[in-house]
Amino acid sequence: MHNPAAEGNAFFVCDFCRNHFADDRPMVEGHKGSLICSHCLTVAYTALIHLGEGADLAGTGCTMCLEDRREAQWASPTHPDAHVCVRCIKQAAGVLCRDPDFGWKKPEPPPTGSKIIDDEDIDDEVV
Repeated sequence: MHNPAAEGNAFFVCDFCRNHFADDRPMVEGHKGSLICSHCLTVAYTALIHLGEGADLAGTGCTMCLEDRREAQWASPTHPDAHVCVRCIKQAAGVLCRDPDFGWKKPEPPPTGSKIIDDEDIDDEVV
């Protein structure tokens, strides 16, 4: 998402937490200017890929690819209208992993029986 009233890095805003781009918060862009930051991507990746969470949100398009996929999607706990499909999570993770400027790595699976990342780990600072 973009904030047309802002300048510089504040122009680029994550659709899922509404925080703006920063050196410690790289982002991946989807279709039509949608953005997911590394923090939200980490939570979404862990929830869908490792923990098998998420919901089939049939009839609604993924915020990143705009496609209506019949699969589990991760919805932002603070902005539930923003949700991302497994395919976009995997693609965004691949993009950030290959970018040497950020050093982001795909999250490791949590230890069996534990949930190390939850929705409260997302910053809810609104820009």
